[in-house]
Amino acid sequence: MADSNPPRDDEVGEEEEEEIDESNYKSVKDAVLFAIEVSDSMLAPRPSADPKKPVEESPVTAALKCAYHLMQQRIISNPQDMMGVLLYGTQASKFYDEDEGSRGDLSYPNCYLFTDLDIPSAQEVKDLRALVDDEGEAREILVPAEKQVSMANVLFCANQIFTSKAPNFLSRRLFIVTDNDSPHTQDKALRSAATVRAKDLYDLGVTIELFPISQPEHEFDSSKFYDDIIYKISPNDPDAPAYLQPDSKASTATGDGISLLNTLLSSVNSRSVPRRTHFSNMPLELGPNLKISVSGYILFRRQAPARNCYVWLGGEKPEIVKGVTTQIADDTARTVEKWEIRKAYKFGGDQVVFTPEEQKELKNFGDPVIRIIGFKPASALPFWANMKHPYFIYPSEEDYVGSTRVFSALHQTLLRQKKIALVWFIPRRAASPVLGAMIAGEEKVDENGVQKYPPGMWIVPLPYADDVRQNPETTLNVAPEPLIDQMRVIVQQLQLPKACYEPLKYPNPSLQWHYRILQALALDEDLPEKPEDKTVPKYRQIDKRAGDYVLSWADELEKQYATIAVEKPASSTLVKRGAKNRAPEDEAESKPAKKVKVEADNNIEEEVRRHYQKNNLSRLTVNILKDFLTSHGRSGVGKKADLIDRVEQFLESG
Repeated sequence: MADSNPPRDDEVGEEEEEEIDESNYKSVKDAVLFAIEVSDSMLAPRPSADPKKPVEESPVTAALKCAYHLMQQRIISNPQDMMGVLLYGTQASKFYDEDEGSRGDLSYPNCYLFTDLDIPSAQEVKDLRALVDDEGEAREILVPAEKQVSMANVLFCANQIFTSKAPNFLSRRLFIVTDNDSPHTQDKALRSAATVRAKDLYDLGVTIELFPISQPEHEFDSSKFYDDIIYKISPNDPDAPAYLQPDSKASTATGDGISLLNTLLSSVNSRSVPRRTHFSNMPLELGPNLKISVSGYILFRRQAPARNCYVWLGGEKPEIVKGVTTQIADDTARTVEKWEIRKAYKFGGDQVVFTPEEQKELKNFGDPVIRIIGFKPASALPFWANMKHPYFIYPSEEDYVGSTRVFSALHQTLLRQKKIALVWFIPRRAASPVLGAMIAGEEKVDENGVQKYPPGMWIVPLPYADDVRQNPETTLNVAPEPLIDQMRVIVQQLQLPKACYEPLKYPNPSLQWHYRILQALALDEDLPEKPEDKTVPKYRQIDKRAGDYVLSWADELEKQYATIAVEKPASSTLVKRGAKNRAPEDEAESKPAKKVKVEADNNIEEEVRRHYQKNNLSRLTVNILKDFLTSHGRSGVGKKADLIDRVEQFLESG
């Protein structure tokens, strides 16, 4: 358990119904610095590895594009993250901002800090885009130096940037993009100095990630230099996302750096959700006077646009709107002050008023806790019992030392004995308690051995009896065996590779469209015409793989229908005929049904009024109450108590 990565809130799923206090969340801020080498070989155009994109592109341009797109995404999805771009090997040198003269006394030859490590602004994104598109004077920056730059100097420059701009960040990363696998072949002193500077970065808590670019005539060999400065395991940053972890096979030195950058960009695009906890250091009671502390996460949650403000587009340029809310009385149209507003509950036709302190006490069921009240076999939990999003819990050592060991022992015992724990669960203050099933979850990894889900416990809120509804009775006939056999082949042809659906590869199209519009407004870009929707089925591929089988299944359906129509012409239910094909006799026979409906309504009316006079409406069924309310134009939605209250109000007013 201790060697596994802590969970991350990286995925999207069901939206939580109850109101959530956003202050309970703890975000992990990230600081990323791109260090891109500028040399003649890095500026030379190369054919794209993608056959669909034959346009030649230099590694420097590809790296700058990746930094540009990453900055675009982070500025919306992770607004507290910092990003910077450091160009090394350039003829020009720059390490200070003209607005900040405090760095003027530092000098790092052949290092050009194009974008300082900070929260990206719209102007910085525009400047980086101009550099990518070779616009104006920005291209003059990408002039390589005549001599080789010192890697020790580059790493020390990165050290100063992280120390001054992000000293307290939990996650700090340095991305090195280069095609030179041996910058100091002959000079052992420079190699040794670079190793020392790299160790200083790791001691500072900075993770160094290498994106090697193989040259056309030479494959990148990290053993010549970078194996001495790139640590394969980063214990200082266990919260690193899976797509950035050094032990991933997708990030080995044998891969091409451009493809690795594209993989990084794709991963960040599909996982651009802040990593945060839902609750932290909550006590998990295993028994009397036996507690451990755990933290909870929502790994599956519907991602929605985060609205920080309103923007007015009616002027010459977009402006942030300052909203003011005023409550006005209906009868006098005067402004109602906050102290005049009181909340009340309707009970027995009267309004019962409670003070704010009394309302808090009504919702107080105790402090947040997870209390184990028993154990059941895992087979006793039906699959349909998962009606809300589950909570993922992971041990924490802050309040109770030894929580990880106890949690691991409970986790392994539940897995080995195939049991679940029933828990009394209060997720936060003023929340209603629920009964949940605590299920032990195993670790899941992908084909590259990268952890997708860590081992831990899942708490599934169990439904109450009122939440469970019986399936309606159906009289549908089972399809004939030939149709089932042919449909089985169609389903097999339409299965995804490895029979696994990866939702992370399909971003929410409406959410991405929302971000794209914000980006266009902030960067003065042209508004896009239509959104990119990766969830649209690939119709050509479907037709190629299963088109013939579908047509064969349709022919078999016609044969089976013809056979059934001959055997049972009167009772065939495969095809419904339209009303225009009915005989006049059928229409005449269907007319008395309206009289039956009218008589049924009259019976319901009499029955409801009779029970009302006897003051026992609770004996009526929910369907009768709903039919009565619907027939009088009243709402039939709600629980039985609400329906009875509505019926009483109607009959009292009549």
